[in-house]
This record gives sequence, structure tokens and C-alpha cells, in this order.
Amino acid sequence: MSEIRKRQSLVGEVVSAKMEKTVTVKVTREIAHPVYNKRVKRFNKFLAHVAAVSPNEGDIVKITSMRPMSKRKRWQVSEIISKSVKVG
Repeated sequence: MSEIRKRQSLVGEVVSAKMEKTVTVKVTREIAHPVYNKRVKRFNKFLAHVAAVSPNEGDIVKITSMRPMSKRKRWQVSEIISKSVKVG
């Protein structure tokens, strides 16, 4: 029998949507500092492929892993969790 694998997924904010079919997603996590035990924010940026509806900057999206599409693109946007509210 073939096993169904659960793909890794992360939640982050779209930082840049200037490319075609690609967005940059900033994933933030909080860790305890090893010496001082204060909560410190760390982040990674991932390039994610967009198939259908393209999210805008500031949107919160869920990305899932996939096979490599290019040198740095190994994720795809699976859903837009919340839209950004632009004031101005």
C-alpha cells in the first residue's frame, strides 16, 4: 500500500508580490533566548509559487512544501488566511 504523506505547512506574511507567479513570504517564530530566556522573534523568508489568485503585500497566507520549481522556490501558497487592510 502507498502511504499518503502529510506535507509541511507554514503560516506567514506576504512581504513582496512583485514577481510573476511568485511571492516572498516571511515566517516569524518566537524562541526563548538560550541565556536570558526572553522571547525573541526569528524569521525566515521563503519564495512561494502562486497558481490562481495572487495575494497582495501584507496578506497572511499558508504555504505548503512541494517539489523544487527553481533554485529557491520549494513552496506554494495553499490558501489566503486573511487579506491586508490598507489605510490611505
